[in-house]
Amino acid sequence: MELQHSPAVSHGTTVRATAPAQDDRIIETDIPSRLDHLTWSGFHTRVVLALGITWILDGLEVTLAGALSGALKQSPSLHFSNFDLGIANSGYLAGAVLGALGFGWLTDRIGRRKLFFITLAVYLTATAATALSWSIAIYTLFRFLTGAGIGGEYTAINSTIQELVPARYRGWTDLVINGSFWIGAAFGASSAIILLDPAVIDPDLGWRLAYLIGACLGLIVLVMRMWIPESPRWLMIHGHPEAAEAIVADIERSVLGHTQDAARPNLTTIRLRMRDHTPLTEVARTLFSSYRTRALLGLVLMAAQAFFYNAIFFTFALVLTDFYGISADAVGWYILPFAAGNFIGPVLLGRLFDTLGRRTMITFTYGASGILLALSGYLFSIGVLSARSQTVAWMVIFFFASPAASAAYLTVSETFPLEVRALAIALFYAIGTGVGGVAGPALFGALIDTGSRDSVFMGYLLGSALMIAAALVAWRYSVAAERKSLESVARPLAFLE
Repeated sequence: MELQHSPAVSHGTTVRATAPAQDDRIIETDIPSRLDHLTWSGFHTRVVLALGITWILDGLEVTLAGALSGALKQSPSLHFSNFDLGIANSGYLAGAVLGALGFGWLTDRIGRRKLFFITLAVYLTATAATALSWSIAIYTLFRFLTGAGIGGEYTAINSTIQELVPARYRGWTDLVINGSFWIGAAFGASSAIILLDPAVIDPDLGWRLAYLIGACLGLIVLVMRMWIPESPRWLMIHGHPEAAEAIVADIERSVLGHTQDAARPNLTTIRLRMRDHTPLTEVARTLFSSYRTRALLGLVLMAAQAFFYNAIFFTFALVLTDFYGISADAVGWYILPFAAGNFIGPVLLGRLFDTLGRRTMITFTYGASGILLALSGYLFSIGVLSARSQTVAWMVIFFFASPAASAAYLTVSETFPLEVRALAIALFYAIGTGVGGVAGPALFGALIDTGSRDSVFMGYLLGSALMIAAALVAWRYSVAAERKSLESVARPLAFLE
C-alpha cells in the first residue's frame, strides 16, 4: 500500500502511515538532534538530581550493610556471623540482579517513567521492612527485595538520563551521577557513626533506625520525580510522536525560551518505523549477534568491577574490625575518606572520557585499579599497613576504580540501540553482578573468617587480575562514543534508510 502523508505533528517531525496498522507508521524526526544541541540548563540539573539520586540510595544501602555489620554481629536479638552477613549481602546483590532483569524488560516495554516510580516504591517498602528484621532469614529476604528495587532503578534511570542529556555532556555527567553513589556512602557512614554510638542510642535500635533513613530519603525522591517527563526518544519509537514533540518543545522553551528552528543546518532528521514493542528474539539477536563484540566488552567490564567493588566494599568493615581492631561504632570514620576518594575520582577524571576518549580512559582506569590493588594487597599481607594507611591505600585505588566502574554502565547504556537499551543495562549488570558480585562478598567473608592475611591477599589478587584483564579487553573493543549522538553510536532497530 502506498504511503500517504498525514499532517506534520509539529516542528521537524512528520508521520506517514499505512492505515489502519499502527505499527506500520513511519516517523521522520529531528528530536534526537534537537535534544543533543541544547546547552546545559536548569532542566538537565533537575533531571540529574531527581533521577541520579538512585545511586545515592544504593551507596547508602551498601554502606549501611558494611558499617552495620559489627552491630549486627553484636546484636542481642540477631547474633550474625561473618558468614551470615556475607550471605545477606549476596542476597541483596541477587535481588538487584533479578530486579534489573525483570524491570529492565518492562522499562523497554512500557516506558522509563512508569518504571522509575514502581522500582522506587519497591525499594521504599523493602528497606523500611529491613528495620523490622528478627532473624537472618527475614533480614536476607528484605535485603533481597531492597536489591530488586535498586536493580530496577539502574535500568530505568540510566536509560532515561542517557536519552535526555546532550551528547557532549554525556560521559562526564554519567560518571559523576554514578559516582554520587559515594555521597550516599558518606551519608550512610555518618548516620552509622551517630546511630551506633552506645552513648547516644542502644546499638540494637540504632541499626534499625539507620535502615529507616533510606526509606525517608526515598519518599523525598518520589516527590522530586513527579515532574520528570517520559523519554522523548522512547516515545517517538513506541508510537507517541505527538507526546514526544510536546515534551521536547517544553524542554526547549525551558532551556532557550523558544523552540529551535527546524531549518537550522546542524539539526538532522532520521526516519523510523514505529513499533509498540521489540520481540525478545530480536533483542537476543541484537545483543549477541549484531553487537556481540560490544556485548563481550560490556560483560567483561561489568563482571570485573562488580567483583572488585562488592567483594571489597561489602567486607570493608570486617577487615577493619577483625584485622585492625577497630570498634564497630568507629568504622564510619574510615568510610568517610574512602567515600571522598571515590566521588572525587569521577569528578576530576570524568571530563577526560569526553576529551581523551572512552578507550584511553577505560583502559587506564581499569588497569591502574588492578595494579594498585595488587600492591596494597601485598602490603596488607605482610602486615606493614595500619588502619589509617590501609584506608589511604583504598582511597587512592578507588580514585581510579570509581570512574572505571561508572564507565562500565556508561559503555553498556550508550552502545546498544534505544529499543534494547534498558534491557541491555539490566542483562549485563545482572550477568556481571551474578558472576563477579554475588559470590564476592560471601567469598571474602569466608576468607576473612580464616583470620589469614595471606588468604585475603589471594582474594585481592583475583580482583586485581579481573580488572587488568578488563583493561586489555577495553583497549581492544571500546567504542569511540565520546561527543556522539546515541543514534550514531548505535542506530535504532527501527531506523530506515
